[in-house]
Amino acid sequence: MKICDVLQREAILDDLKAQNKKGILEELVVPVARIAGVQQEELVRVLMERERLGSTGIGGGIGIPHGKLKALESLVLGFGLSRRGVDFESIDGQPTHIFFILITPENSTGLHLKLLARISRILKNDSFKQRLMHASDGDEIYRIIKEEDQEF
Repeated sequence: MKICDVLQREAILDDLKAQNKKGILEELVVPVARIAGVQQEELVRVLMERERLGSTGIGGGIGIPHGKLKALESLVLGFGLSRRGVDFESIDGQPTHIFFILITPENSTGLHLKLLARISRILKNDSFKQRLMHASDGDEIYRIIKEEDQEF
């Protein structure tokens, strides 16, 4: 499965404004909740519960908040870019700029893990991360992700 098989253009936020973890999650869930047909508050609750287990700020300026929702029919992926960076309690203590948010149905562990692994793999490419950071808008971000997604 490719990232762009799941990531919809309208789920890409190119200028996150929040300066803390909960605020970032509240911003990220807006388009994802609309696409999935679920309540934003429910998504934030699920994501915050997952964050309490350990931060999804994986270091290198990257956060991959994720969670499972019983009422969901298929997985939903979103993207957000914080140009200033935010304290997301990342494992390296550095600000987080690039976010992929993944919400999956409760019973789809395999798919969930495959997509997380794919996202993690492409984010190891520093030039890819730099291109995302300098993208001018959501359309450019989508093109950059699609190009990189073809490589793997």
